[in-house]
Amino acid sequence: MIKFDFTNMLDTAVKNGIDKKDLLSSEVYSAYDLVQSNRGKGMQEWMDLPENQDQVVQDILDTAREVQSNFDYFVVLGIGGSALGSIAVFNALCHLYHNDLPKVARGNAPKFYVLDNADPERMRALFDCIDLKKTMFNCITKSGATSETMSQYLIVTNLLKQCLGEDYNKHIIATTSANKGNLIKLAREHSYKTFYIPEGVGGRFSVFSPVGLLPFAVLNIDIISLLKGASEMNKICSSRNLLTNPALMSAVIQKKAIDKGCNISVLMPYADKLKYIADWFCQLWAESIGKAVDKSGKVVNVGQTPVKSLGVTDQHSQVQLYAEGPYDKVVVFLECGFDTVYKIPEEKTEFDDVNFLCGQTLNQLMDSEMRATRYALTKANRLNYTITMPCVNAYYLGQLMQMFMLQTAYMGAIYNIDTYNQPGVEGGKNATYALFGRSGYQELAKELSVIPDEQFII
Repeated sequence: MIKFDFTNMLDTAVKNGIDKKDLLSSEVYSAYDLVQSNRGKGMQEWMDLPENQDQVVQDILDTAREVQSNFDYFVVLGIGGSALGSIAVFNALCHLYHNDLPKVARGNAPKFYVLDNADPERMRALFDCIDLKKTMFNCITKSGATSETMSQYLIVTNLLKQCLGEDYNKHIIATTSANKGNLIKLAREHSYKTFYIPEGVGGRFSVFSPVGLLPFAVLNIDIISLLKGASEMNKICSSRNLLTNPALMSAVIQKKAIDKGCNISVLMPYADKLKYIADWFCQLWAESIGKAVDKSGKVVNVGQTPVKSLGVTDQHSQVQLYAEGPYDKVVVFLECGFDTVYKIPEEKTEFDDVNFLCGQTLNQLMDSEMRATRYALTKANRLNYTITMPCVNAYYLGQLMQMFMLQTAYMGAIYNIDTYNQPGVEGGKNATYALFGRSGYQELAKELSVIPDEQFII
């Protein structure tokens, strides 16, 4: 199993740390009971995804083989939870220069791209890199009304029709709701291959649904091991004992840290492969925990700002702030074993302040810099904890991502908020609809058109 070391969160390690006696409270066990009693229900269907998808997984594996046999490019159209998981797992488990390798070196997997924005330059640039006749597009939107994704869909289908005629539909796979929304209607009308997102699985909790599993399988990622790792974490975190449940403990210590003024959580992986896990976690944590009101309607304005950092790169930028700036951060180190050992040449140079590196390895350098940074932050009384993966593979990555999702669920329960809605996001979406003149948003459009009496523009 991955390891969770929270020693440096306690007052035995740092002056402003947490008293162990404060970890155990009635709110902790109430939160545990609430999450576990709702497992598999409502918007917590995501919890059972590691165990209940045997038929779906087989369909995905069969489809992935067909894609590999017939297409040289695989493009995901999606945004937020429909894209970030794919980007994170692709970067973690595939060759870091996957798209630059010849197809045989990629294990027959196609080149992989994710369009997760409405940026026109990025859209145009994609078509400079792919051949439409050899590209499969996976359009992912549960509602079928996501403006960014559906605009991409309209552009892509228009080009495919011009290029391929009636056969264009063989180049689109829809991943969406089975029961409602625009995309499922289009999929049925045009006979697209379709995978379904369970109704109780929100975007940021969908990485182990077909949203993530299909792209992963196309890329030869072992999705069975990925789900097995997640299932193992489910078992571990079913314990009511705080000291044996890493997801519950991580939620509790973050809550206690927030109570001490640590409103920023920095996730700092020490591996390029894990860089985008931090991006995925930022959405999960921010959208789930940042809420204005609790379930009773009381204004609470809770949340902790997630920040992404990369070791050792950001030791030369952000760590200065973490070590000497405000005491408002928790730094979460994410360390892992490496498959590759890269030795530094033994031959000495004429520079004494470089010779200590000779004969060592890059692995030793990475590990030493992480340990040194952790020591320095602890010495400066900065709260931090460490998550350790024995290596970066599908099994351990499944454990890690499921633990983060469970931690988020427990944190939301501790705060008594709706972990699964995003009213702040919806406000921006509605304003966009109004600006585009969408029917039903006329009053909001009028409000947006009002020019303030005073404007201050330089």
